[in-house]
Amino acid sequence: MSKTTEKILYHGRILDLARETHLMPDQREASFEVIQHPGGAAALPILEDGRIILIRQFRPAAQGYVLEIPAGRLENGETSNDCVARELQEETGYQASSIKPLGFIYSSIGFCTEKIYLFIAKNLTRCTTNLEPDEFIEPLIMQLGEALKMIETGQITDAKTQIALLRYALTSKG
Repeated sequence: MSKTTEKILYHGRILDLARETHLMPDQREASFEVIQHPGGAAALPILEDGRIILIRQFRPAAQGYVLEIPAGRLENGETSNDCVARELQEETGYQASSIKPLGFIYSSIGFCTEKIYLFIAKNLTRCTTNLEPDEFIEPLIMQLGEALKMIETGQITDAKTQIALLRYALTSKG
């Protein structure tokens, strides 16, 4: 499938809405409304003793606070590694000397191009946070098992966080 035309319907600060026409596998053309997003990066921070750091963040789209891993949008020209290191420091007050990839996900593949790169952040050292004026964030430290139970009970509803926790649990047998 290849894109044949595109018209930007809305240009925003963090996303664009486009009407795209694509050549389908059967050679017909079809139009789609697509949210174009630069992508993001997120990290599951692991402390020396094996505990993890999640953040409790106010999210207007969810109409309240959500438990999630630190994450952010890729800035123009920024790599996913640089983005996740920046967001980790800004949102948790930790820097990591080891950042390893944990794959990627598409946040909502049916209508959005956002690709989120997932990482594990280890060898953490304390530093200062640098929250944006509209960010309300509280870091929470817990055991991996506690976070997995929170997925099971519906307390962790953020998709990137669920995937990162489950991938880490499967790869670490933790």
